[in-house]
Amino acid sequence: MLKRAESAPAPADAHASGGVLPSAARSSARRVRRVAAILAGVVVVLFIARVMLGSPFVYVDELVRIFAGETLPGLSFIVLEHRLPAATVGAMAGAALGLSGTVFQTLLRNPLASPDVIGVGYGAATAAVTGMLVFGLAGPLLSLVAFAGGLVVALFVYFMADSGKHTGGRFILIGIGVAAMLQAVMNYLLTRTDVRAAGDALHWLVGSLSTSTWERAGTMLVSLVVLVPLTALAVSKLQILELGDDAASGLGLDVRRTRAGLVVLGVALSACTIAVTGPIAFVAFLAGPLARLLVGRTNFACSALVGAVLVLAADFAGANLFGDISLPAGVITGALGAPFLLWLLVRSNKQGMGG
Repeated sequence: MLKRAESAPAPADAHASGGVLPSAARSSARRVRRVAAILAGVVVVLFIARVMLGSPFVYVDELVRIFAGETLPGLSFIVLEHRLPAATVGAMAGAALGLSGTVFQTLLRNPLASPDVIGVGYGAATAAVTGMLVFGLAGPLLSLVAFAGGLVVALFVYFMADSGKHTGGRFILIGIGVAAMLQAVMNYLLTRTDVRAAGDALHWLVGSLSTSTWERAGTMLVSLVVLVPLTALAVSKLQILELGDDAASGLGLDVRRTRAGLVVLGVALSACTIAVTGPIAFVAFLAGPLARLLVGRTNFACSALVGAVLVLAADFAGANLFGDISLPAGVITGALGAPFLLWLLVRSNKQGMGG
């Protein structure tokens, strides 16, 4: 009887350890799948809305006829050569920026650590502007130049922040300083070039999908075909790094080499977008925290989907909600992101996370 009484709590303990935790994990996984499905649906709705709505409005039957190969005067060109490439580039650009921001924020364990804030975006943009204005570059070569510029800045800031030791706050502060310097360089280049070329560069620097073409969409697609699988492979390493450098080293991870590789990956995701659309402000910064708010933890797929939602929604709003004025997507995302950045700075400072 005594033995039976003493052994009675064991099934309850076993249930607590073997049942509750798996149940919580299953519940979390269901939440992620549910949120991801909703976000994917929103992306599809925004994509279709961007193609159909506007002036002129495209009816469903007209859209079907266009996709079936029929040429409708005026409408076919608008749909196939303007709206559809813009929506396609917007979805891919948002996904890439969402992934890039989440890589940096997870790597540095700081929600402020996005390419917009730490200077990586400015490095890619400065290199791209130099390539456009000085050397007349375009297409895939411009993407490579943007990647090189972003990578140089990221590695410079990384090593200035003591080669990975306590990089969170220092990385951000040094990156902000480098970004200010690069902005001055871009302003100088714009004042020394032809007025028309400077105007084109300024339009690009705002972050716009209006110049999207199928060639640029193809450039982005090729980049993402390579970078998205690499990001999926990197998730497990990021999760180990979240345990801390000592724990990661104890698990056999080369921390310094892994950090450097993840920096290169984050830069590539950001640069491939900047070279095509220009720097669309704050998408990389917003996507990760918003996805975390929705699912309760870091999730790269949801971050990519949130990024796509932000860019498509901003492009749709800029094209349709301001009457005859068409605003670039970067203006809308900048207006949304700036207050969020200020709120996060105040919150981080109150919690002692400001670095």
